Amino acid sequence: MSGRGSFVRDAVLPMVKLAAPVIAAELGWMGMGVVDTLMVGPLGAAPLGGTGIGSTLFIAIGIFGMGILLGLDTMVAQAWGAGDREACDRWLIAGLWLALLATIPLALLLVVLWQLLPVLGFHPDVLPHVTAYFPIVATSLPPLLIYAALRRYLQALSQVAAIAFTLVSANIVNLVVNWVLIYGIGPAPALGVRGAAWATVISRVYMVGVLGWVVWRLHRGGPAAHLSWRLPTARVRRLLTLGLPAAAHLTFEVGVFSAVTAIAGQLPPDSLAAHHIALNIASVVFMVPLGVSAAAAVLVGQHVGRGDGRGAQRAGWAAIVVTLGFMATAAVALFTTPAVFIRLFTAETAVIAIGSQLLGVAATFQLFDGLQVTTTGALRGLGETRVPMFISLVGYWVSGLPLGWWLCFRAGYGVIGLWLGLAASLCLVGTALLVLWHRRIGQATRHLRPLVASS
Repeated sequence: MSGRGSFVRDAVLPMVKLAAPVIAAELGWMGMGVVDTLMVGPLGAAPLGGTGIGSTLFIAIGIFGMGILLGLDTMVAQAWGAGDREACDRWLIAGLWLALLATIPLALLLVVLWQLLPVLGFHPDVLPHVTAYFPIVATSLPPLLIYAALRRYLQALSQVAAIAFTLVSANIVNLVVNWVLIYGIGPAPALGVRGAAWATVISRVYMVGVLGWVVWRLHRGGPAAHLSWRLPTARVRRLLTLGLPAAAHLTFEVGVFSAVTAIAGQLPPDSLAAHHIALNIASVVFMVPLGVSAAAAVLVGQHVGRGDGRGAQRAGWAAIVVTLGFMATAAVALFTTPAVFIRLFTAETAVIAIGSQLLGVAATFQLFDGLQVTTTGALRGLGETRVPMFISLVGYWVSGLPLGWWLCFRAGYGVIGLWLGLAASLCLVGTALLVLWHRRIGQATRHLRPLVASS
C-alpha cells in the first residue's frame, strides 16, 4: 500500500499537475477547429465538409513542420533537468531557425497541393468550399511553426500556464473574428468559409505574439540577451535527427486521418459532414492524452537529464495510467450517448444517424488511441523517435488505411468502413508502442548515467 501511495504522490500527482494546463492548451488548440465547425455548420453540409477537408489537408502538412520541432522536447527538457539554462536558450534559437527553414519547402508543398485540389476527386458540391478555404488557411504556416518552437521551449521548462492562457484566449479571438467574417457583422462582408479561414490565420498570429512576449519577459535583462542568433548548424542538425522521425510518426498518424477525410470527400455530403463532426469530437477527447503525452516527454526528459532512470520510469508509467483511466471513461460516454454529442453540431437527421455510428466505432479504439500517443511522448523523453516512426508507418498506412478503403468501397460499409480501418490500426500501433516503451525504459533504468544536453 505504501508503495502504491508513493507512486501516486511522487509520479501520478506531478504528472497531473504538469499535464492539466497542457491539456487546457491542447483543448484550446483543438477548440479552434471546433469553433470553425460550429460556426460554419449553419451554412449547410457542403460548406461544413469543405471546411473540414481544407483544414485537414493543411494540418497534414503543417503537423509535419510542428513535428520536426519535437526534438526540442528532448533537448530542452534534458538540459533543464541537468541545470543548464544557457543550453535551453541555445536550443530555442536553434528551434526558431529550424521553424523558419522548414517553412520554405512546406510552403511549396502547400502550393502544389492547392493546384491539385480540382483533380483529387472531391464531391462537386464540396470542392468549391475546399478551394475557397484552403489557400487562405495555408498562409498561417509561418506563425504556426514559430508558435510551435516557442511552445515546446516553454513546455520543456514547465512554463505551461502561459501556453494554456494563449490557446484559451486565442479561441476567443477566433470566435469573434469568425462571427464577424463568416456572417458579415457591421461593415464587414459575409465571407462564409473564407471568413473562417481568415479567423484561423489571425488567431495563429495572435498566438505567436503572446508566446513571444512571454519568452521575452523570461529573458529580459538576462544572460540570454547576449547569445548569438547566428545559424547554429550543429544544433539544428541534432534537432533534425530527433525531429524528422518524430515528425514522420506524427504525420503518419495525422495523415491517415487526413487520407480518410479525403476518401470521405468522395462520398455524399451527409456522410462527409458526419465524418467531420465525429472526427472533431474524437479529436477533442484525444487532446487529453495528447496533453499527458507532452507532460510525459517533459518529465521523462528532465529525469533523464538528472540521470534518474527510476524517476523516468515512474513518470512514463504514471502518464500511461492517467491516460487509460480517462480514455476508458470517454469510451463509455461515446458508446452510450453518441447522438447527444452530434446534435451539438447539426440538426440534420441523416448526419446525426451516421455520426452516431461513427462515434460507436470511435469508442472501441479510445484506450489504444490514448496508449499510442502517451507512450510516444514518454519515448520522446528518452530520445527514442525512430522506431515509433516505423511502427506508425506499418500500422496506419500498410495495414489500417488499405483495410478501411476495402471496407468502405468493396465491402459496402461506406464511411463506417473507413473508421473500422482506423480502429484496427490504432489497436496495432498502441500495443506495439507499449511493448517498445517497456523495453526501452528497462534499458534506460539499468544504464542511465547523469548527463548534460548542452552540445
